[in-house]
Amino acid sequence: MSPKLDDPDLPLARIFERWPATAEVFLSRRMLCLGCPIAPFHTVIDACDEYGLDEGAFRRALQAAAPG
Repeated sequence: MSPKLDDPDLPLARIFERWPATAEVFLSRRMLCLGCPIAPFHTVIDACDEYGLDEGAFRRALQAAAPG
């Protein structure tokens, strides 16, 4: 079964693996998640909390960056 980008339990590492174009969403916000050793364990929820970002807006940006 393919992962769903809106899955709240999906680890960041899987997002980068499945949708590499989403890395730009993180990098453009100066987030250090790409390559972080915690990425296999953190989710979008965790990252948004850590960086003080609006989760809904961030998820919309991820969806826009993810092909298909």
